[in-house]
Amino acid sequence: MDTLSRLAETIAARRGADPETSWVARLNARGVPVIARKLGEEAVETVIAALSGNREELVGEAADVLFHLLVLLDAKGVPLAEVLAELERREGTGGIAEKAARGQ
Repeated sequence: MDTLSRLAETIAARRGADPETSWVARLNARGVPVIARKLGEEAVETVIAALSGNREELVGEAADVLFHLLVLLDAKGVPLAEVLAELERREGTGGIAEKAARGQ
């Protein structure tokens, strides 16, 4: 099992934990809109880190984005395996061709 899969399992296990002791439980207690906003904040911080040229900061912010994305997926009942399967389905298809196939 890879790191993201283990993290997804940990997030699922902590969803119903005490919000006083678990960040995952606290986010879930506040609801999907808060989780989604937190993911957006982390995404913006990742962009800022990328533009600042600070590699260490970028790595940390990218990890935060992945973590909060997994929290959001879990809250919405979307397993990581489903997202990975979609990426696998798209593998080998150029981005422009893939977007055209979706009508975008």
